[in-house]
Amino acid sequence: MNLSYTEEQVMLREQIQKFCETEYDFYKREDVVKSDKDFDDKAWSLFAEQGWLSMPFSEESGGFGFGPIELSVLFEEFGKSLVIEPYLANVVLAGTVLDKSNFTNKSELIEGICSGLMHVSLAFAEPANSYEYLHPNTNLSDNNKLNGTKSLVLNGKNASKIIVSCIKNNSLSLVLVDQDADGVSFNSFRTIDEQTCAEYIFENVSIDDSNIIATGDEAENLLVEAINLATLCVSAEAVGCMSSCYLKTVQYTKEREQFDQPISNFQVLQHRMVDMFIDSELAKSLLYKAMLEVDSNSDDKFKHVSALKAHVGKFGKLSAQNAVQLHGGMGVSEEMMIGHYLKKIEEMMIGHYLKKMVAVDAMFGNADFHLKAFSK
Repeated sequence: MNLSYTEEQVMLREQIQKFCETEYDFYKREDVVKSDKDFDDKAWSLFAEQGWLSMPFSEESGGFGFGPIELSVLFEEFGKSLVIEPYLANVVLAGTVLDKSNFTNKSELIEGICSGLMHVSLAFAEPANSYEYLHPNTNLSDNNKLNGTKSLVLNGKNASKIIVSCIKNNSLSLVLVDQDADGVSFNSFRTIDEQTCAEYIFENVSIDDSNIIATGDEAENLLVEAINLATLCVSAEAVGCMSSCYLKTVQYTKEREQFDQPISNFQVLQHRMVDMFIDSELAKSLLYKAMLEVDSNSDDKFKHVSALKAHVGKFGKLSAQNAVQLHGGMGVSEEMMIGHYLKKIEEMMIGHYLKKMVAVDAMFGNADFHLKAFSK
């Protein structure tokens, strides 16, 4: 197994790191969170200019043809800086479905996503269906009337187009719906990690045949592939969070003194940080394996992604909890998070890492769900 990144992949990582250090510090992120827009227009335009929005799309669709490895690099760096731009919703979820489909009008939609001028979301989760994404209750009747409810639609507030999974004649279908179509309503809300989500309700929404993206086996394959890739991406994001939690905690304990010595000298705290280091390094190893398996499209790719997701779901939260505790509880109060106290940015971010890890565990199947999937 080749664990070395190519020169192009290293350059991509350095490019993203530079953006996060110069254009997206903690205070900038807090400004974005507090805005009505839910993401930064300037940053999103920069994503388009740098070609990041075009990365995973095939060259036939106007993209660069990059794959899971490059996406993992990008999301790992996003995790370190807690970037909240809606990349996952637009490019990974909706973009993967469109790019891999035989949908006639996909080129126009992908061009809009790559330019940053169009937002498209994938609506696949339902309130009562847990993680059974292939068996939705949302129904498309024989006369193409869509009825049902979709929950946790990432970036649903800003999406002008929604890809909806539904059942028609006992077969899974993926259909494209305009946000402002008759019979469509939604409520927007924020998740614990400050992501924008929406719950969509469809009541007798008319669907033209030209807006049916895929049906049957094709629809199932598209949905499974998109969710698996998204699971890999949020897991890579979690790996970045775990790495940052460890490094920031080590640095903090070297600077914080108690009983006239750095608290990093206390053996019980050293043991905690060793555990954080081991969990972080194991997560990186599982990420390397998973992204290579997905990149090669191996038969075991789903199992390796499940192994990674189960690990970060359990130990990612534990690492973040340890980081909060070793920082003396810093980062869990609102005053600390918005910087009313003159503390370092690194300290203020710790509570946000914990929130991110809680959200990552719940997305696309929690640790228990993926542990069972891996053991099958």
